[in-house]
Amino acid sequence: MHRLISAQSFGFVKKVMAVFEVISRLEPRAGARLSGPMIEVRRLTGEAIRPYLGDLATLRIQVFREFPYLYDGSDEYESEYLESYASSLGGVIVLALDGAKVVGVSTGLPLAEADASFQRPFMEAGIPIEKVFYLGESVLAREYRGRGIGHRFFDEREAHAAALGYEITSFCAVERPADHPLCPPDYRPNDPFWTKRGYGKRPELQTRLSWKQVDAPDEVENVLTFRMRTFPLG
Repeated sequence: MHRLISAQSFGFVKKVMAVFEVISRLEPRAGARLSGPMIEVRRLTGEAIRPYLGDLATLRIQVFREFPYLYDGSDEYESEYLESYASSLGGVIVLALDGAKVVGVSTGLPLAEADASFQRPFMEAGIPIEKVFYLGESVLAREYRGRGIGHRFFDEREAHAAALGYEITSFCAVERPADHPLCPPDYRPNDPFWTKRGYGKRPELQTRLSWKQVDAPDEVENVLTFRMRTFPLG
């Protein structure tokens, strides 16, 4: 997510949602391939994104309400947030399409274009932000999970980042206790999948963000921890 939901400042809200890597139980198996009905995965930048903004907003609201994010979003905010990708010089959106239906979306943008809340942990750790490409959220409709689409989302965004010359790809994910009252019995954390993709958890890189949740009347502050992968140049 590229900037979080702050009721006090829409500008800050708009920045938060794009830097969360929240693949909602997408893929537990590294190396999985697409299976079942043919799903088209399409990488878009700039103006090509705009025709899909409404569908993307609807899907994000649907998936982010689930555990672990519990995000209580709105169509109005989501549409305006996604519009920012169309004007981003380095941003990317990857779609999963079942025919004309958008069933999944994954995003990314240069860290230099992200909010200061996400730049700060890297700067304090001495990691040059100009070398980092942020992988944003990945969301997929429940009935399409487990088909390898999560791997394609990573593949496409990593290829985009590499083409722009970035050495590091990174994302952050919300921390939730295993005994959280809203954790579903069948919930599977994405940690094993992320680790197999080469993203090591960096406990020293954390940020705190607040957003409106389905389980609380007011915004709730959350801790997010970053994962990072480095790619050799050349």
